[in-house]
Amino acid sequence: MSPRKSIAADTHLSFGPFEWMLSVGLAITWGSSFLLINLSIRNFDATVVPFARTAFGVVALAFLPGARQTIARHDWPLVWFLGLVWMAVPFLLYPIAEQTVSSSITGMMNGGLPVVVAVVTAIWTRSLPSAQRMFAVVVGCAGIVLIALPSIAERSSADVRGIVLLLAALVCYAVAVNASRPLQGKYHPVALMLRVELAGCVISAPLGLDGITKSEFSWVSLAAVGALGALGTGIAFALFAMLAVRTGPVRSMIPTYFTPIVGTFLGVVVNNETLIGLSLIGMLIVIIGAWLTSRPDVGAKLKAVV
Repeated sequence: MSPRKSIAADTHLSFGPFEWMLSVGLAITWGSSFLLINLSIRNFDATVVPFARTAFGVVALAFLPGARQTIARHDWPLVWFLGLVWMAVPFLLYPIAEQTVSSSITGMMNGGLPVVVAVVTAIWTRSLPSAQRMFAVVVGCAGIVLIALPSIAERSSADVRGIVLLLAALVCYAVAVNASRPLQGKYHPVALMLRVELAGCVISAPLGLDGITKSEFSWVSLAAVGALGALGTGIAFALFAMLAVRTGPVRSMIPTYFTPIVGTFLGVVVNNETLIGLSLIGMLIVIIGAWLTSRPDVGAKLKAVV
C-alpha cells in the first residue's frame, strides 16, 4: 500500500481508551514544555536548547525496548531530513520566539497545529479533508483562541517576529508528521525516533556548542532542559509516533488541543497568573473539538466503500 493510501485509509479508525491515554500523557508532557523552555533560556543561550534537548532525548530512548532495530541505509536521507524539520529547526525556533512571546501565546500557537497539519496533509495527499474533520479542527482551534484571548489583549505579550517564528515551527512539525509516514510503517517508533533525534542532535551541535560558551550554568536550567529532552523529546515523541501510526496524521494532533490547558494551569500555579471565565469556556470548547476530531471520519468511510 502506498503512503498516500495508508494515510487516507487510517483516518476512519476508532479512537479508543489507549489512544486517549497516549493523548493525555502527551498533552501533559508537551503542555509543560513551554514552562521548561522558559526556565532553560533564563540562563542558557537559545541555541543550547535544541542541542541539549535532543541529546537528553537520545539518552532516554537508547534504554527503551526496540531502540536497537537497524534502519536501512536507503532510509537515512529521510531520517536526516526529519532530524532537521522535526527536531533541529523547530526546537531552535521555540526558545527564540519565547524571548518575546508569552508562554500562553506560544501555547495557543502550538494548539493550532491540527489546522496546519490538516492543510499540509491535504497538500501532501492531494485530497481535501472531509467537512466533518475540518469542522472539528475549527471548533478546537476556536476554543484555543478563547483560552489565549486574555493574553492577546496584553500588547507586550507577543511581537510579529515571534509569531512568525512559531508559525514556521508549526509548518516544520506538519511537514515532518507527513514525511515520516513511510518510515513509521517500517520501524519501531523508538528505533525511528532515536535515529531522528540523533540526527537532530548532530545538526544542532555546531550552534549548541557555541551557545554553551555564551551561557551561565544553572541547575534549574539544566534540570529543565533535561526534563524537556528526556520526557518531552525522548519518550513523548516515541509515544507520538505510535499514536500517529494508530490514528493518522490529523487525529494524532489531538494532544495539542489540550496543551494550552496544561500551560494555563501551570501559569496559574507557578507564575500566579489570573484565570478568567473566558479561558474556562475556551477549555470546554477545546475538549469538544478534541472529541469531534477523535470520532471516525464518516466521509472517509463512505469513500472507502465507494
